[in-house]
Amino acid sequence: MPDTASQTRRPLGAQISHMLHDRGVEVIFGIPGVHNQEMYRGIEEAGITHVLARHEQGAGFMADGYARATGKPGVAYVITGPGLCNILTPLGQAQSDSVSVLAISSCLDETASRKGQLHQMNDQEIAAGTVCDWSATAHSASAAYGLIDRAFEEFESDRPRAKHIQVPIAQLQAAADPAPAPNMPATPVRAGEADIAPILSLLNVARRPLFILGGGAKGAFWRQIMSQTGAACFTTYAGRGCVGAGYPLDFGSTLARPGSVDIIASADLVIAIGTELAEVDLWRAELGHTALLVRVDLDPACLSDAQRATVKIRADARDVATALQHATEDSNPKTDWSAEDVAEVRTRWRAEAAAERPGIAPICDALRDVLTRDTMIYSDMTQFAYVANEIWPMHRPGHWHHPSGFGTLGYALPAGIGGAIGRPGKQTLVIIGDYGFQYTMAELGVAVELGLPLPILLWDNGKLKEIEDSMTRAQIAPNAVIARNPDFCRLAEAFGAYAAAPKTLEDLQNEVRTAFAADGPTLIYVTPEITG
Repeated sequence: MPDTASQTRRPLGAQISHMLHDRGVEVIFGIPGVHNQEMYRGIEEAGITHVLARHEQGAGFMADGYARATGKPGVAYVITGPGLCNILTPLGQAQSDSVSVLAISSCLDETASRKGQLHQMNDQEIAAGTVCDWSATAHSASAAYGLIDRAFEEFESDRPRAKHIQVPIAQLQAAADPAPAPNMPATPVRAGEADIAPILSLLNVARRPLFILGGGAKGAFWRQIMSQTGAACFTTYAGRGCVGAGYPLDFGSTLARPGSVDIIASADLVIAIGTELAEVDLWRAELGHTALLVRVDLDPACLSDAQRATVKIRADARDVATALQHATEDSNPKTDWSAEDVAEVRTRWRAEAAAERPGIAPICDALRDVLTRDTMIYSDMTQFAYVANEIWPMHRPGHWHHPSGFGTLGYALPAGIGGAIGRPGKQTLVIIGDYGFQYTMAELGVAVELGLPLPILLWDNGKLKEIEDSMTRAQIAPNAVIARNPDFCRLAEAFGAYAAAPKTLEDLQNEVRTAFAADGPTLIYVTPEITG
């Protein structure tokens, strides 16, 4: 129920904060301005913590990282015009990676007949709608409340996506009654044994069943299901950890390896769970299957895509997993997969990944040795992460977050800050490249202000190496791939952070341990010259 204070009439901007608190929101990321200051009137009174970002892009990525870490929606407040434009990239990232992020902005009261207003845009609702699930304008208090409840309902029962709500400045300032009490969320459609009957009948006759697990499959019992069915599996990058590390028939997050086509073609049943099988999962147009394909997903667009699944089940992957676990617990699987063959393939593919981007694999191994299984990692678009995405086995799902879909630079630092805020007392690690760091490095000041013990591994290969390599492969003379970098350690210290530049892998391990115990963030500067 709403708190007693929120029963009084107050400006709508203040009522919105009280409403969000009543819906379970504890943290809001944002930047105040003259156009959205009414939204700040009620934040402290409502009992919500506000985190002041240095840029709206940082606020959006923090909300994204917080949502991924906690499973709760990430909420951001931004101003009209440039504030909204600055958060569009994080909203696009959340949209493409299925993350529950809600951006609430102000907007001008009228734009058709009045021109030259501060922060004026032609149509910011349409602008946000290009990167969000939906973008809508609340022209009344009841509309604002209804749209917020709609967003939270969809976060709970549908595929997570980014949403944007804007409220005219005059409406934010106008007195309004408090929001209605929270409603019980709708009962989701549950998948039971009758729904999975087609999968069971196919598993009963399959000799080489193969599961492909995506980010939508996390939070279930897939390792047990794999063992009970004798199935082999791949995961997407977002699905890493769904079967834990060490399952003997796990090919890992290696779908992008060209050789995966042959493995998939050899299966006599392919079951894809909670994955788009998108370009950023496969890096090719076709999955490569020759056998019947089963798809399980919340999103009907995935069920009817170009991969042409024969069996389609629209359901939450966790429900399907629960039903499969119970239905197969007495199975006596006899499949043709060989653990030795899988191990040989994984060893060969690891060697390929390590050779394509030399020097990174040993650093990954050294890092893994000093992290707990509960460490949450946020990585950026950098060659270090591209290697780690393939060779770094994860014990738990939802503990490595990478900007796979939209593929934006600058994601990892602010997202890692949001994740660390959402999991106080637990380890969070950021991995970012020298170029990506410069997109959002100002957010380092937020981590310093909050005293977050956040190690930030900055991989500096002195250039946009991935782009240089791509240009070379395309027979284009590399151009505009080298920028003059600052002294990153001194820069971090100027923000008030700690800094280290380890020269050996042992030094790196010690610096990471020290950083987790510090009273603020630590930039750990690593170059390809680091030695074993």
